[in-house]
Order: sequence, then C-alpha cells, then structure tokens
Amino acid sequence: MRCIENIRELTEVLKNNKKSSGIGFVPTMGYLHEGHLSLVKKAREENDLVVMSIYVNPTQFGPGEDFDRYPRDLKRDRALAEEAGVDILFLPRTEEIYAGTTSVTLHVTEGVDVMCGKRRPGHFDGVVTILTKLFHIVQPDSVYMGLKDAQQVAVVERLVNDYFFPVTIVRVPTMRESDGLAKSSRNVYLSPKEREEAPVLQHSLQLARKAIQEGADSSEEVMLLVRETIESGTSGIIDYIEVLSYPGLCPVEEWDGEIIVALAVQYERARLIDNMIITVSKEDKHV
Repeated sequence: MRCIENIRELTEVLKNNKKSSGIGFVPTMGYLHEGHLSLVKKAREENDLVVMSIYVNPTQFGPGEDFDRYPRDLKRDRALAEEAGVDILFLPRTEEIYAGTTSVTLHVTEGVDVMCGKRRPGHFDGVVTILTKLFHIVQPDSVYMGLKDAQQVAVVERLVNDYFFPVTIVRVPTMRESDGLAKSSRNVYLSPKEREEAPVLQHSLQLARKAIQEGADSSEEVMLLVRETIESGTSGIIDYIEVLSYPGLCPVEEWDGEIIVALAVQYERARLIDNMIITVSKEDKHV
C-alpha cells in the first residue's frame, strides 16, 4: 500500500496506474471500523485499483460540533487499510485542500431538512464540497458508500446526477450484529440493559416493511407502528421517525418506488440511527 499526501503526486500515480477494470474509491474521515472495511471489500471485488482517503473535513462540522475532538488514529487506520486491500491511501492536507479564498461555494437545497440534517445546518454543504474536490482529484470510476448513513448517500447521488459526474455511487448495505443491531462505534457506550434493548430498532423497521408490503394506508400509520414498537421495547428516547421517498427524501405521496423508513434514538450516552430502504410497486407491493 502506498500512502500519498500530495495532490500532484496522487494524480501522477493514478495516471500511470489506471487499469482496465477501473478505480474504486472509498472516502472516509478515518478511525476505521468494520463498516469502512466492508466498503473496501466491495471495491476490491470490483476494481483493479482501490483508493481510500482519510481526511477529517472541517467544513462539515457546525457550531458546537468539536472538530478537534473527532477521534483519530492514523497508525491503526493505515494498518487496517493495508490489511483490507487498499492500494493507495490518500491523506490530503488542509492547507492544500482549502488553499486560499474560495470563490465558488456549494449549497445543498433539498433533502437536508429531514432526518439528521435537521439538526446539522450546513453539514451537507461541507460534505458535497469535500467530495467534489476528492472526485476531481481521484477521478474514480466507482465510489463506495455505506447505507448506514442513507441521507448522505442520497445527497451524494443527487450531486452526481445533477452535475453529471462520471462516477457510479455504489450503495453498500449496513453491517449488523447477529441480533440485527447496526454496527457502530457508538454501541460501546450503551449500558448492558440498553444493548439488550437496542435490536428493537431493527425489529421496528422490519415491522414497518411488512406493514407497507401489506398495504398500510399512510406514512403516519407506519410511523406510529415504529414509535409504539420502540417505546414499548426500549428506554431510549426517540429523536425522529420518518418515512420518505428515496433518494429524493420527500414526503411519500404514494407507495411506489424506493421508500426509506429512518429513525434515531437517544440513549444515555449514545445516539443510534438506523434505516431501511424498501422498494414498493403499486401493482404488487413487493420488496
């Protein structure tokens, strides 16, 4: 594995190493876990060259979000990336990524006033800004993103479509524990009792899928079912439950196409998110 910090060096290396099966790109902020490594695995299966970036992007942190305290462990990340099969680890420097005064800014206008975006104004502006820069630097054929953060995937898919980026966004399913709980570094902050309760989040989403398949009349009916399931099965406090079109992230007018049921639950020391994307047909309501 080759570690590169300089943009010019990376572009030269990629120019000389672009292979017939293309470049797979995994953008991250580091502190790697199994979810990140599943993205690398998928990229490794589908590409000759796999590039991962590690960069804690300051423009996606808002007021009160401690950029300086974001966890970092580059030595460990390097070892995990190499073991997973990354060919090139790109470690850009802020003084180069955000050199000088920015004359053009990117602003996301749709799909950010729901789910986690409601509490993080400006966050997705920072996400699309850094990814636009990285996409131009790396020029990948495919970009691998985890559906654990389905809102981010949706925003990036629309960025790529709106501006005709010549890349394919590959959705990678959420990794889960054996009991269905979505894997997350935050799970270690759950108390034993909370950890025992937490799989009810996924269970509530399974019930939502069944209700939609069987002809639920409205989003409100589905959200009520999810709410009652979580409230009866856990001590966590519900932050939000939403049923939206996907990737548009708009209110559902009819049960047709891709629909996301998403939720967030706050425990004493951990806030957990989960979601399920359901494909519905007006004719036969199948997944």
